[in-house]
Amino acid sequence: MRVKTGVVRRRRHKKILKLARGFYSGRRKHFRKAKEQLERSMCYAFRDRKQKKRDFRKLWITRINAACKMNGISYSRFIHALKLANIDLDRKILADMAMNDIQTFNTIIASVKDKIK
Repeated sequence: MRVKTGVVRRRRHKKILKLARGFYSGRRKHFRKAKEQLERSMCYAFRDRKQKKRDFRKLWITRINAACKMNGISYSRFIHALKLANIDLDRKILADMAMNDIQTFNTIIASVKDKIK
């Protein structure tokens, strides 16, 4: 039995090629190459959505650590003191304070310094 796939195949190909816009050379023009590249690209996109969260957390910790070092306290002691003082600020907010509002950050460090041994 003969199956005609003209419309179905064209729609499927157009869908893949539309997603492949911006790829280099034949990877955007040829269906098979576009499909292979798209599979790989989707894997990278999935992986890097997770990686992005890790990268931002690493950046925030680095910024907080730098601001803590200027006040003569280590990052780990500072975080521990925050927990003991029941101050519930996450690393994103603390890093923003360390970069843009150093006076407030220094006030927080001064308020938790007595909790440190």
